[in-house]
Amino acid sequence: MAIVSCSQFVHFSSVTLKLHELCFVFLMTFVLLVCALLFSSLLMIIYEKRITNSTLEDEPFIMDDIAYDNENERNADQCTSQGCMWGKSSDGKVYVPYVIASHYSSRERSIIERGLQSFQDVSCIRFISRTNQRDYLSIQSINGCYSYVGRRGNAQQVSLDRQGCLYHSTVQHELLHALGFNHEQCRSDRDQHIRVLWQNIQHGWEYAFDKINTLNLNTPYDYNSVMQYHKYAFSGNNKPTMEPIPNPNVAFGTATQMSNNDITRLNRLYKC
Repeated sequence: MAIVSCSQFVHFSSVTLKLHELCFVFLMTFVLLVCALLFSSLLMIIYEKRITNSTLEDEPFIMDDIAYDNENERNADQCTSQGCMWGKSSDGKVYVPYVIASHYSSRERSIIERGLQSFQDVSCIRFISRTNQRDYLSIQSINGCYSYVGRRGNAQQVSLDRQGCLYHSTVQHELLHALGFNHEQCRSDRDQHIRVLWQNIQHGWEYAFDKINTLNLNTPYDYNSVMQYHKYAFSGNNKPTMEPIPNPNVAFGTATQMSNNDITRLNRLYKC
């Protein structure tokens, strides 16, 4: 039977220990290399995203379906606080350039174009395909339905998501935002016409019912406005979040297109 001396055992143990150390060093080197590659890939993704978005302004702050440059803007109507209108040409028309993203199908594009065309039929607003204008609407399917209120300058996002936003009334709604109009239920005089049932609003969505200092242009509150939300908007318990005053049975928030009051306000704001 072979007998292993103490010196041989110590030597064997030393070799084994060194092998373990080498394995550990190799493993740690491999882990660090993988981490470095992952971190490098992440930086590349962030960089590519910034490059992709470089033709637009920074990503907007979205509250409900209205875009802001920052959260502090949402407490005032941009059209009364800093001006919002698109300029009028010498021929009396208001030309608003736009670009429709290529990811829409021909059917989806026709819905958007019908909404754009509808303004020409009732006002001096003319949505025109962009050539080289600096300020324009960039209509894309981004994430939901939203728009800035009024003219913001440069490429201005209007999101019409392919899933849920491509309806004639929704297209008109978001374009009216882009032209400078806010929600009907947020009008400065809404408490005389609508009672907000705060207890029924889903937690976290109360801001969608904040009253703001709006430009009402001497027009009455309009239950049939395309800018008026329906009675169950943002309900957290399947109960109404708004009811008309004084008659709670009056129907509202079911518009399928701009109302006569919507058109009147549009023409008054732009002096058509």
